[in-house]
Amino acid sequence: MPKPVAMTSSGSVSAPAGGGPGAGAAFAKTPLNLQRAKLEMREPAADGTTGSIGGVLGVIEFQYNPKELVIAKNAKWNRDNKPNAEKSAPPQFMGSDPSKLNLEMFLDSTEKMDDGVVKTVEKLFSCCVPTEKSRNSKKGSPPWVIFSWGGLTGFPSYVSSVSAKYTLFTPAGMPVRALVTVVLEEIAGETGGQNPTSGALAARDTHTVIAGDTLPSVAYRAFGDPNAWREIAELNDIDDPLRLAPGSRLLIPAPEEVAARHGE
Repeated sequence: MPKPVAMTSSGSVSAPAGGGPGAGAAFAKTPLNLQRAKLEMREPAADGTTGSIGGVLGVIEFQYNPKELVIAKNAKWNRDNKPNAEKSAPPQFMGSDPSKLNLEMFLDSTEKMDDGVVKTVEKLFSCCVPTEKSRNSKKGSPPWVIFSWGGLTGFPSYVSSVSAKYTLFTPAGMPVRALVTVVLEEIAGETGGQNPTSGALAARDTHTVIAGDTLPSVAYRAFGDPNAWREIAELNDIDDPLRLAPGSRLLIPAPEEVAARHGE
């Protein structure tokens, strides 16, 4: 199998994807342009439907980037059976199934020999249980999630299944290594800024900071809206929007992300 190539943003070169035991020596010092894949947990729509996405509930960061991503989408077609016909009837398009994203997470806590693996698996399992806020509103729903990795961001989705295979344990029986399979399914219906018929991964952009740049000015150039600076700050873990180091590189959210968070 050919060596997987890491996804890059705006032509930047990134380290090979994936990783695992034995890979630490090659990446003892994390490259500056290495982006960790993550699952962002969001509060489902307050009305219990497929409206705009709610606030951030938490982030599950990949310890090692996935080796591959499998995304699938099916179209439904139907043919009317005609027993006496020589040829089959023309197919009729019946609609599209939601997109599905399958990914694997490799978890390892052998360096500290602690319960880090167990806690991450529990957090993933919590994506299959209704949030407290949705239960209180009598419209129970698990959190919605968005997968992102560097220059890519996924469609708003829910976790349809989580399967954890523990492969290494301490002498006391605590799991310290696991391979977790997660299946995400696109939220059906139209969400803010998201084309429900596409279900594709949206591309992000980057911006190299120059003297005089502020997050509002960068947001205005990118989206025509200086108020979108909060999305850029959140994505890049920036506390002070007015102080940016010239020469540093900012990851710019995809327009779909900004529109979805503004409920457009």
